[in-house]
Amino acid sequence: MNSPAVALRSRQGGAAELLVPVIEQLFRGELPVRVRAWDGSEAGPEGAPVLVLRDRRALRRMMWHPGELGVAQAYVTGELDVDGDITEGLRGAWRAAARRDQAGGRNRLGGRNRLGGRNQAGGRNRPGGRLPAAGWLAAARVAVRLGIPGPRPPAPATEARISGRLHSRSRDRAVIAHHYDVPAAFYQLILDPQMAYSCGYWTSPDSTLADAQEDKLDLISRKLALEPGMRLLDIGCGWGSLAIHAARNHGARVTAVTLSREQAAHVRQRAAEAGLSALIDVRNQDYRDIAGEPHDAVASVEMGEHVGAGQYPAFCDLICRQLRPAGRVLIQQMSRSSRAPGGGKFIEAYIAPDMHMRPAGETVCLLEDAGLEVRDVQSLREHYPPTVRAWLASLEQRWDEVTGLIGTEAARVWRLYLAGGALAFEEGRMGVDQILAVRPARGGRSGFPLAARKD
Repeated sequence: MNSPAVALRSRQGGAAELLVPVIEQLFRGELPVRVRAWDGSEAGPEGAPVLVLRDRRALRRMMWHPGELGVAQAYVTGELDVDGDITEGLRGAWRAAARRDQAGGRNRLGGRNRLGGRNQAGGRNRPGGRLPAAGWLAAARVAVRLGIPGPRPPAPATEARISGRLHSRSRDRAVIAHHYDVPAAFYQLILDPQMAYSCGYWTSPDSTLADAQEDKLDLISRKLALEPGMRLLDIGCGWGSLAIHAARNHGARVTAVTLSREQAAHVRQRAAEAGLSALIDVRNQDYRDIAGEPHDAVASVEMGEHVGAGQYPAFCDLICRQLRPAGRVLIQQMSRSSRAPGGGKFIEAYIAPDMHMRPAGETVCLLEDAGLEVRDVQSLREHYPPTVRAWLASLEQRWDEVTGLIGTEAARVWRLYLAGGALAFEEGRMGVDQILAVRPARGGRSGFPLAARKD
């Protein structure tokens, strides 16, 4: 890119040849990717996905933000890229991190082993022993020689800038607006026709994304035993998939609540176009402001992750108050290890700031503490990878349309988010569960049959 780099390449074999041995020392083994540097030089295993360092600023970001945040910043700005399958590139990087973890010792880079948090056991990365002081000195010399040290690069424009008290109403609205208040047309490009932005339910190898989402909505409806005239409260209704399904297929009267203005407007439009406005009451409000008579059923599909640890007991109390005796609630929620409840640096900075996840067992306890009786817990973890990969395939197929709507940087955020998320569920670092509970009536009556249908 400039004359010193060209001269360096001719004398030393190029930036990649200088970088790779140092990185392999840090990883305690052969790199899972090949490196192509900004000067055109390459090094690393043949046939592996190629990590493209388009600008030395990518490495500067990683120095200022060790771990996944620096890598994510470099990727979304285009300073770092992957030539090949990004999923396989991430898979190789995480396997290398896992090998370090097994070897023992502390990660001197201070990073985590994946997009989205710590390892499943909740510990930090522990590469095979500490790098000797001479190794760090050699790394520092290479960095200086390549012109990597310098001022902290500015954060990408797509990085969330959220302020205010944690989980205040204004802060929560800003967090939701960051991720959801983009044109509904964008989500229409990557989601199924029902606009379900949550894990599908894949009942057949021949299922499409639309089939899996329809089967998921059917599963929720069966678990809630929806019937004509029943009053359903849909907390965090998203783009209206469950509300529309429950009203159209089961004749339910739905109160659909979302904090996103864009979602509320879209659900109202969908209900009107389907002739269901009389059955669907869309409210653009905070869940804490829900009031009125109890409902026959309550659903919350992948909204509880946004509630927060301190606020979740009150969320469960609200659900219980909003259920009539013998009324059912269905919670579909992502889960993590008890020692790694957050979303990770990348998720918190670009997708869902303030997200909090916990083990499914802790959520069960919180629901029970609120007076609900948990009747069933069903893991859908293996159903999320095909769901997310279907979204990623749509993103790639419609890349030009997506970038035209939200810009290239935001589209790269989504590519990284979906590729990393699918692997997190596939490899068991994240889970997702449906928890079915009931508010017992007087005398303990639940209304459940003795022989429940098994799906």
